Amino acid sequence: MAMFTLELPVHEKQRAFNLRRLAELLADPELARIEGRIETDRYGHVVLSPLSAPSHGAFQAETAYLLRNLMPKGRVVTECPISTADGVKAADVAWASLECLTELGEKVCFPAAPEICVEVLSPSNTGAEIQEKAKLYFDAGAEEVWLCAPEGRMRFLGPTAMHCSRLCPEFPKQIQLR
Repeated sequence: MAMFTLELPVHEKQRAFNLRRLAELLADPELARIEGRIETDRYGHVVLSPLSAPSHGAFQAETAYLLRNLMPKGRVVTECPISTADGVKAADVAWASLECLTELGEKVCFPAAPEICVEVLSPSNTGAEIQEKAKLYFDAGAEEVWLCAPEGRMRFLGPTAMHCSRLCPEFPKQIQLR
């Protein structure tokens, strides 16, 4: 079996298209009636994700709560739309510095990834899917990507191996739902 490498567009070239396409989709009244997360691929095709289990939302909320309290000099965003080389992806939770928020302005999605992007994993997520999404976030400018396992165990990814977050070292390695 022959191996091949998928060449994605340079994020800079994809960014304007992503912003324009997402604005079109958000203005579509038919899409507004659909529940679930809307992302796009690099061609602007809609990628829908079904609603998640309640525990997924609970881990999102707890992650956002902890980040907001531990990192008050920025903003926490859930279902955060981010322009990537492979379309617009939505991080479950993200933390953006004031500088990153200034760059966002009135745009429909972050033109570059916030400093921290968090994915709350679902049983249906594959390792390859999550690894690809993390690479897209890093390519778009994220400094760290955090993964929250279905039982709340946190994994912190950065340019090198990390035992904890460098940006938020107080963040727990295990999230406990109350």
